[in-house]
Amino acid sequence: MADDDLKLGLVLGYWFAGPPVGVPEAIAAAEDLGFDSVWSAEAYGSDCFTPLSWYGAATSRLKLGTAVCQMSARTPVATAMSALTLDHLSGGRFVLGLGASGPQVVEGWYGQPYPKPLARTREYIEVIRRVLAREEPLDFQGEHYQLPNRGDGTMGLGKPLKSITHPLRADLPILLGAEGPKNVALAAEIADGWLPIFLSPELDVHYRECLAEGFARPGARHTSLDTFEIPNMVNIVVDDDVERAADAVRMFLGFYIGGMGAKEVNFHANLFARMGYGDEVEEIQDLFLAGRKDEAIKRVPLALVEDVAMVGPLDKVREELDEKWRKTAMTTLLVNGTPDHLRLVADLVRG
Repeated sequence: MADDDLKLGLVLGYWFAGPPVGVPEAIAAAEDLGFDSVWSAEAYGSDCFTPLSWYGAATSRLKLGTAVCQMSARTPVATAMSALTLDHLSGGRFVLGLGASGPQVVEGWYGQPYPKPLARTREYIEVIRRVLAREEPLDFQGEHYQLPNRGDGTMGLGKPLKSITHPLRADLPILLGAEGPKNVALAAEIADGWLPIFLSPELDVHYRECLAEGFARPGARHTSLDTFEIPNMVNIVVDDDVERAADAVRMFLGFYIGGMGAKEVNFHANLFARMGYGDEVEEIQDLFLAGRKDEAIKRVPLALVEDVAMVGPLDKVREELDEKWRKTAMTTLLVNGTPDHLRLVADLVRG
């Protein structure tokens, strides 16, 4: 990737106890600095579409993306309706990022079954594409989704329907959040981009192989990285004290390793284990699940932080950006922070 090919995106994330402060100022700075996109998220609190509608109304150029929209939160048709609506309102700036999440959230919060997430994802995206194409009334009889639903317990009166509203773009971009090798390959096969989490330059060759497998499948939407988007969030903390900078990222990593999943099934923990931190991951999980969260966070090694983030003095961060991160398959560097931090990042990327 050429240096000037790396795009910038602003991450809003999801809310915690309440709405975050300073968002309008950050978005205004991102648009002024020439950022390419702004991204919202959802877990089990705030939703991902409303903030983009609210804040996106104050922008004119930024793409508006979900990273990610939880598939289990809505039927595929409901997601397609939100996507086509926001695409119209934004003048064709919407990007739909989808994710399967994990069983704790899917079954615990949304009350939906989690098994067979790859097959479910494949059907989900196919239904959305048919809605957006609007070529014929929707009749989809899959294993996981049936439209119309003529099964037991129905009145048997459903009929195939076509969206009343004509979508602005039949080819609205759909990106897939994925961590495991099979899901990454699926993203390359059926989506227009991949939304990693905790991408590491050390695993770039591995991920390129997974993507190549998907590109090579019959009927794949894209055949190479040349037309494929990979927006990836990287925490950047500039501080002369490396350990102090790392502490700002440790809480984030510790929460995902220890708290975002069960001991038996935690895709984030599995990812770090594949990176070579199996023993540390097990210790962090045990401490976190025992209620010793502060200890768990302190156990996140500096090396692990530096594998997925850029922390430390400005010259160190600049060197890592140029020598490691620019050489990955990442097409958009996603960051968050104050307007001043966004300016710093923009200067680093373009300097």
